Amino acid sequence: MAKSDQIRIMVVDDHPLLREGVCAVIETQGDLEIVAEAETGEQAIELYQKHHPDIVLMDLQMPGMGGVAAIETLRKVYPTSRIIVLTTYSGDAQAMRALRAGAVGYLLKSSMRKELLDTIRSVHSGGKHLTSEIATGIALHLAEDVLSGRESEVLTLAAAGNSNKQIGARLGLSEDTVKGYMKVIYSKLGAADRTHAVTIAAKRGIIEI
Repeated sequence: MAKSDQIRIMVVDDHPLLREGVCAVIETQGDLEIVAEAETGEQAIELYQKHHPDIVLMDLQMPGMGGVAAIETLRKVYPTSRIIVLTTYSGDAQAMRALRAGAVGYLLKSSMRKELLDTIRSVHSGGKHLTSEIATGIALHLAEDVLSGRESEVLTLAAAGNSNKQIGARLGLSEDTVKGYMKVIYSKLGAADRTHAVTIAAKRGIIEI
């Protein structure tokens, strides 16, 4: 196959072993070619500018600029870039953030061997791809209110072990206002208490702990 016919791919992940694994799978395919590897979001933008790959495989959790910010930046500067998220995080809120930023595919690393090659080819042809459990999670929670930015801040501080009073002091709010926020958070997440709310929000990728 002529080089010009190959789908050119950049892999972005801060774990060298994961990058090696992805490259090993891709390099067995005659129509796919790895043109660049990046460890951070910043490096991904720099290497995209140099290589202009057809497909970017992007991790979400990286030091410095995370995956969602890198996706937003790439799509702003290079609107035709086609980015597939490759992550261990199955939370629907995390997926929605990546898709809103401009990703056109979302794959869990656990299903990589089964779905990676088909997803790359499908996305390159103009399609989109969501791992089925992510699609189900998004559909299940679509009608629900996701936490506002302030509510997420409050819950993140609660997850770190801060009392309502300490959260209020950190955010410049009264203790009663924080209590009010916590009630709304419990209601939105269907949580019984603070620990339950933190567990649900972390699982769905609404907050990071």
